[in-house]
Amino acid sequence: MSRIEARDLSVGYGKRPVIEEMDLTIPESQITSIIGPNGCGKSTLLKTVARILKPSHGSVLLDGKAIHKQSTRDIAKKIAILAQSPHTPEEITVKDLVSYGRSPYQKGFGQLTAKDWEMIHWALGETNLLEYADRFVHSLSGGQRQRVWIAMALAQDTDILLLDEPTTYLDLAHQLDVLQVLERLNKKQGKTIVMVMHDLNHASRFSDFIVSMRDGEVIKAGSPRDVMTNKVLRSVFDIDAHIVEDPATKKLACLTYQLVEKE
Repeated sequence: MSRIEARDLSVGYGKRPVIEEMDLTIPESQITSIIGPNGCGKSTLLKTVARILKPSHGSVLLDGKAIHKQSTRDIAKKIAILAQSPHTPEEITVKDLVSYGRSPYQKGFGQLTAKDWEMIHWALGETNLLEYADRFVHSLSGGQRQRVWIAMALAQDTDILLLDEPTTYLDLAHQLDVLQVLERLNKKQGKTIVMVMHDLNHASRFSDFIVSMRDGEVIKAGSPRDVMTNKVLRSVFDIDAHIVEDPATKKLACLTYQLVEKE
């Protein structure tokens, strides 16, 4: 099953093409990671799926309809996006920032309803932030701040979450913390999660489906065992990778790698 499809999709900036004639299906209720070298079009694809960028050709379909022909409010009730390194407003509390996720449901003067507060409380609970609700966001650690932004996306009450490099600038413990929150949301709530990732081992460990890209094209899309191969990683990253099975997680991991020698 799928709710998101790219059909003959081409996207660029001005006259510079980034993605050309891409066909891709994102599985529903699974975690999908998009991997590839810098500048390959990962974030461009995510922003196009989120309706931030408009394709020059082709379309992204959401529930069988072109996403760019649907209303912004309707899309905001189906898809939430967390941008890379979002800017935190000064002097704002955790619960106030999370409350911004309820914006698509606001009417008139935008007063929060009992339903809004119920969703805010739920989102704080899911991200283990209830005890920090009245704290200023800027006083929290990097990992905690990232969980606040995820809570805001959850408060938006969508079935689909898009995240652009959600673990950037976080230490190892906070990276795992954030990814385990997303994994739990997928398992418990059945949310479709699509994220751009740089860490291959995190992508393999936490994803059900991986899309590998290079130069605006999909090189291989499939399960982690389909994508985490020496052949695919060589094609995508120009590396000769040694792939092993992690004895703890039973997931494939890149143990070491070296650059492929140019002929």
